[in-house]
Amino acid sequence: MKIATNQVQLRRQARKWSQAELAQRAGISRAAVSAIEGERLSPSVATALALAAIFECSVEELFGRPAATGTTMPDWAWQPRSPVARYWEASVQGRCRLYPVEAMALNPLPHDGIWQDGVLRESRPGVAENTLVMASCDPAAGLLAAEYARSSGFRLLVFPRGGRAALDLLRQRLVHVAGLHYSTEAQPGRNAELVRAQIDHGARLLRLATWDAGIALAPDDQSRSVESVARRSLPWAARESGSAARECLDLLLGRRRFAGREVNGHAAVAEAVRSGWAAAGVCVRFSAE
Repeated sequence: MKIATNQVQLRRQARKWSQAELAQRAGISRAAVSAIEGERLSPSVATALALAAIFECSVEELFGRPAATGTTMPDWAWQPRSPVARYWEASVQGRCRLYPVEAMALNPLPHDGIWQDGVLRESRPGVAENTLVMASCDPAAGLLAAEYARSSGFRLLVFPRGGRAALDLLRQRLVHVAGLHYSTEAQPGRNAELVRAQIDHGARLLRLATWDAGIALAPDDQSRSVESVARRSLPWAARESGSAARECLDLLLGRRRFAGREVNGHAAVAEAVRSGWAAAGVCVRFSAE
């Protein structure tokens, strides 16, 4: 018989609580309690503090590592841009990380806490273990978050990233899901090729949808073909290098450099054309309409 050595498990059993009872007291899932006791999951800051309060001990006594108290540098997925930063928490591959709140996130959610003066404040228990993190330029992803939460009990964080940038975050195990749309009718296996080239650990490729991509133009533009637009000297709203939309634009323009500015996301391309500071931009039909 295996003797329990995990402090959470030992203290729970000493109180004759089930995992479900402890989960309810801590505001986390029973699966999260099981994973913490099996040391398959590193608890978030808020969860560690909640468990320590329940067992009336310090976080260091419970987990043997003072870093979980939130008084040392946290484990950021990527560094915030200011010394005071709002953050979200999520657990990816059993490792809890903090994600700086981004104004351009595709489904804005209330922040989980604030990093200020070396201290994590306002942390909420139970959110890290119930969060799915996605990097994608899919403009519809955020619209699915509410339905996803209702059907699964998990929340969804969607960070706007081009396909290659999203794959790089997946390669670094900083997100659960990376969205990409490089495959075309002429090259149907392009997505799989990029995944195999960039991801060096196990990953599954799921096909979710077929997108229509094209050039968004101002309502008064009378152009009738892609070729006629590409030949003109226009101010473009261009996606960042490495994105599928940017590859499409570079292909259309050939050796000519685009005139205009880079923007972040398909919706930003459409908005730039709508507001008048760009005459054209490559984006998906969903954003253009």
